[in-house]
Amino acid sequence: MKIKNAINYLMVLIFVGFIFSCKTSGKTTPPNIILIMADDLGYGELSCYGSPKVKTPNLDKLASQGVKFLDFHANGPVCSPTRAALMTGKYQQRTGVEGVITAVDHREVGLSLNELTMAEAMKNQGYTTAMYGKWHLGYAEPYNPIYQGFDDFRGFVSGNIDYHSHIDQAGYLDWWVNNKVEDEPGYTTDLITKYASKFIKENSSKKTRKPFFLYLAQEAPHYPIQGRNDKPLRKEGSGKFIRKVPKDSVPVIYTEMIELMDKGIGDIMKTLDAEGLSENTIVVFCSDNGPAGKRGDSGGLRAAKTSIYEGGHRVPAIVRYPKKIKAGSVSNETVLTMDLLPTFIDFSEGKSNIENFDGISIKNHLVNEENLPNRDVFWSFKGHSAIRNSEWKLLEILSKESIVYELYNLETDLSETKNLAAENPDKVEALKKRLNLWKTNVRQGVNPVAE
Repeated sequence: MKIKNAINYLMVLIFVGFIFSCKTSGKTTPPNIILIMADDLGYGELSCYGSPKVKTPNLDKLASQGVKFLDFHANGPVCSPTRAALMTGKYQQRTGVEGVITAVDHREVGLSLNELTMAEAMKNQGYTTAMYGKWHLGYAEPYNPIYQGFDDFRGFVSGNIDYHSHIDQAGYLDWWVNNKVEDEPGYTTDLITKYASKFIKENSSKKTRKPFFLYLAQEAPHYPIQGRNDKPLRKEGSGKFIRKVPKDSVPVIYTEMIELMDKGIGDIMKTLDAEGLSENTIVVFCSDNGPAGKRGDSGGLRAAKTSIYEGGHRVPAIVRYPKKIKAGSVSNETVLTMDLLPTFIDFSEGKSNIENFDGISIKNHLVNEENLPNRDVFWSFKGHSAIRNSEWKLLEILSKESIVYELYNLETDLSETKNLAAENPDKVEALKKRLNLWKTNVRQGVNPVAE
């Protein structure tokens, strides 16, 4: 009898231990995170955002499995500023990266190594990190992603490269293997897909249970306009990069570039599925700014890249996290690029000082569909600035003669066609005051890197 009781007691202990182990292991295994950022992709350039020309079945599927944002914004209307905000979780003005870090004028500067980057923050949470694609936060080797928290880097550090020869705008070979320039054959979009899939496979071991953060900074659909089977346009030592092709060819090639990016994303999602990682992986897709001029599609929004009107910074964005985020949902909450870092830390159950960021965590909005707190958000580029609060947006437009203020109600006029400033002087003055305070605050004590 005593032996039987002892055996029963032992079985209970084993069962309780098993249950506790399962709970503990589930608790200590935060989600993998894959962040995919397109380059110069406009608000209207995915079929799930209404494009009648571009077919993006894989991104459409991603949206159907997660949440599609209708009010997501790049922090800046051009490349480097948005990426500085993305990496630091704060307004790019605080980092000194307000303008594009160009291949000609800024080869010796970059994002300060004193900044806590997204990759460093995720490493602090126990993540393995990797980046494949476009950096654009410093050309010189000391500013390489390897020194900014990434365990592995394959890609380019400039604003754009020839998709085939990998030559930048100034005529330099710009394909890196970690901190060394080392070219390899391949179409840029395909190389990003190749390394992403390889990284996922190498980090899918259930034995280590170590989560990963994977940043895929696509080049598409940024110029030069090149398809997978086109010839190289740039040669080393030559800064010439503008492609002279018949005008009717550009839209066809441009569409192909987006669709090839979509196909690559589909291949990456298949790799996740094959490795059994889909359920515990957050996948985020967004763009760094609006489309480049008339080539792209702002989806009916006013203006495009470089502008502080909506077409310059309102971009497509999708987040998928199976069984955590409601499939097929749509968000109308105002979210910026800088919100992603505190959100990732929150999902990793990290204890970093999220309050030190300008961005906010949107985890509870994603998982529980909670509304985000009302807040002012800002944009500024080349002397033009804007403040947004709820449906109201005030723009401060500089000209040679004067400063002009424009006020729009985005709830009734998303295309910013009717200036309501004259009809709402009190609203203009209140927003103007808060805009000026913000401009002073974010630039105080900052040494500009690029303006």
